[in-house]
Amino acid sequence: MQLAQREFIRGLHNLRPEHKGCVATIGSFDGVHLGHQAILQQLIQVAHTQGLPAVAIVFEPQPHEFFAGDKAPARLMRLREKLEALWEAGIDKVLCLNFNQTLRSLSAEQFIERVLVQGLAIKHLVVGDDFRFGCDRKGDYNLLQTKGKECGFAVTDTHTLEMDGERISSTRIRQLLEAGDFVAAEKLLGKPYGVYGRVVYGKQLGRQLGVPTANVNLRRYRSPLHGVFAVTAIFADGAQVQGVANIGVRPTVNGLKKPLLEVHLFNFTRTIYGDVIDVVFHDKLRDEKKFASLDELKAQLQTDIADAKTFFKI
Repeated sequence: MQLAQREFIRGLHNLRPEHKGCVATIGSFDGVHLGHQAILQQLIQVAHTQGLPAVAIVFEPQPHEFFAGDKAPARLMRLREKLEALWEAGIDKVLCLNFNQTLRSLSAEQFIERVLVQGLAIKHLVVGDDFRFGCDRKGDYNLLQTKGKECGFAVTDTHTLEMDGERISSTRIRQLLEAGDFVAAEKLLGKPYGVYGRVVYGKQLGRQLGVPTANVNLRRYRSPLHGVFAVTAIFADGAQVQGVANIGVRPTVNGLKKPLLEVHLFNFTRTIYGDVIDVVFHDKLRDEKKFASLDELKAQLQTDIADAKTFFKI
């Protein structure tokens, strides 16, 4: 079997004849946790057996973000992180559908016809038996099986993965992160929770306070984490540097509309603007708060650094 090439397809309009014929799954895959990974491995196994590419269909924005905007649950990962995790899991192609009014207005049968049949000509669909879709909410496992028989594709359901008697879900992981329980979150994710992004230019506020920081835009409505944390920054070359990070809106210095990740790395002087780093979270030190003065903030930053170094035993 010839190996399929990894490919990111943005939108139905970018589907080509060569994309027809595949094994697919559909979902948000926020976090690509162990439950998602089990679905993906099931998908990949079917794809390999049939000699077809494994395709994950995702949505951007995620449907709950379309409906709720900045009131939607916090994202565990942005699209770029999700793609990297899907590639790492072994997916061949990712079709990202723009979840807009047009897509939201499709009935379940229209979605099956336009996306699964005309768009991808799927041969097999792997999907949870509780999956619901379509503006009429009539899209479910039974409808997919019925349409599959009519249109020539098979449907397999996925099995819920549990840990400690509870279903593994993005919601559960989000709750653990908000509670600062990184050990439990890591068990469900299959790896430590981190935020991946490019270091951008900021206002040099950290430098003025004697604590220079690398700033990373989170590129999401909301973050599941808020406050100050002991972290490790992992660079593209594999280098790892410990530090302290703040995720928040800078309430002491006029504030921001969207949360920003600011990382102060210990014993580190290299210029890294434009570099991509993976910031892994280990321990929550405190909540973000507004200080009465910059002097108070500076004193607290020194305490945060000392606390993080105590955590790391350095």
